[in-house]
Amino acid sequence: MLSSLLLLGLLGVASPPSPPPSCAAAAPWAGGGNDALKALFEGGVPFRAFLENARRRKDQWDAHYGDGSVTPEQVRRARAVGGTWRILAIAEDWCGDSANTIPYLARLVEGADNLEMRVVSSSVGRSVMEGHRTPDGRAATPTVLLLDEAWNEAGCFVERPTPLMAWYLEHRADKTSDELHEYIYAWYDADAGAATVDDVLTLLESAAAGHPRCGVAPG
Repeated sequence: MLSSLLLLGLLGVASPPSPPPSCAAAAPWAGGGNDALKALFEGGVPFRAFLENARRRKDQWDAHYGDGSVTPEQVRRARAVGGTWRILAIAEDWCGDSANTIPYLARLVEGADNLEMRVVSSSVGRSVMEGHRTPDGRAATPTVLLLDEAWNEAGCFVERPTPLMAWYLEHRADKTSDELHEYIYAWYDADAGAATVDDVLTLLESAAAGHPRCGVAPG
């Protein structure tokens, strides 16, 4: 049953043409300070507006948001940090990693009144992607920035949650593209957003403690 569902899901991977088992992009890093990040965020759209306009992988986006949930403990952790925090998500509707992470972050934001999220496209947020590459050097969607009350960057999540990224880095050279995709989407289905939400909560707690960082160390 799972294998059949995975094969159906993999049919959507070819939009845009022949993407790798990441959602990579390339452009020179343009930099930017607090004003630039504020402008990016304010120019973005709330998740529900993004969802309404999504055309590719529509079933995945709708299902992961519709069925997605966060635990009371995850909501408690988000609220416990206090303050006001903004999540800037650079995502594309065609990107499987985006469709398997961003809807769950939207559910977390809905449960915590100290969080707000906006979504921008990779063309708009390309410079941020270039400045926050994956461990193997790619600019990718989703790239998620955590911003504090003063619009300072306080953390980042790039492409995939920590355990899945660790597996990919270990096996990308010894597995075919199809094998990588099959494992990645099976993992996402089993995890149902839990690791993504925990990664972002860890970044949030670290930032609130005065230790901003990009990525969460495996362990």
